Amino acid sequence: MKNLWISCLLVAFQTSLMPLYGLTMQTDSTGAEMAFIADTQAPMWIEAVFLRRNNNARATAAIFTDLVARKPKTLYWLGDIVALGYKAGTWLMIDQFLAECRKESIDVHALLGNHDVMGRPNRGMRNFQRRFPEHTPTGYTHVTDSVAVIMLNSNFNVLSPTDQAQQQVWYGTALTTLDNDPAIKSIIVTCHHAPYTNSRIVSSSKNVQQRFVPLYLKSRKAKLFITGHAHAFERFKVDGKDFLVIGGGGGLTQPLSTSPGRLADEATEYKPHFHYLTVRRSGEQLQVTSHRLKTDLSGFEDGYTFVVQ
Repeated sequence: MKNLWISCLLVAFQTSLMPLYGLTMQTDSTGAEMAFIADTQAPMWIEAVFLRRNNNARATAAIFTDLVARKPKTLYWLGDIVALGYKAGTWLMIDQFLAECRKESIDVHALLGNHDVMGRPNRGMRNFQRRFPEHTPTGYTHVTDSVAVIMLNSNFNVLSPTDQAQQQVWYGTALTTLDNDPAIKSIIVTCHHAPYTNSRIVSSSKNVQQRFVPLYLKSRKAKLFITGHAHAFERFKVDGKDFLVIGGGGGLTQPLSTSPGRLADEATEYKPHFHYLTVRRSGEQLQVTSHRLKTDLSGFEDGYTFVVQ
């Protein structure tokens, strides 16, 4: 971390002279619905050795069908879109879904997950960028209905030290700019790796805790921090602010710790296998709803709802 902050200082002046790159100021009518999904990757054989398959491909297809029918104004995709991003064949189902979204005028924005850059990261990033040309590898911002969504790359292993330093400076500048912009009512911070999770398969990301969480907690308007990576639905409170894990897009469900030392989960009774999230602004509030796929795969129902003041 010491070297990262030294690099941040070295690039801070240069970055301050740059425009706030990756900021797409699109403001839509009040009440426009936003949807969030994560971890739609098909199970890999090695994962299935340890975790049970459960109609995963059908679940992902059902989520896609429901989203197209729902027609949210904007869909934010929080990584692990495919199992191996460098393989062209893994994108076929995704390309069909993106074509349907375009047909229904659903605006789709995405960030990278670890599976998207697994194995051959450069080729994986090229395939990803081809589908999401507005994506900026270090981070970018999109606005729907006065709600700014900051999309950060938490695959630090594929970012150079200079990229990491530039990301840190840009992130701080973006939050400050949005906090001071009267047109922005709320901020949602997103990345792929969860800073907090009780998953027994993946750990809480210390890097995200150190690099992204402090500025989120400091921001006046930042109200939600949404991630995937852990294949579960979890809700945590830190310093009065919400952290959501929504990795229910079709990956193999991960068991959660039941030990006495586990993190305090606000949604202990809500553990669906497959789910996605919608957010709608109402004045200064955000209405948050998780939609879960019924166990018989017959459709979706509202499973968990809360309001962020």
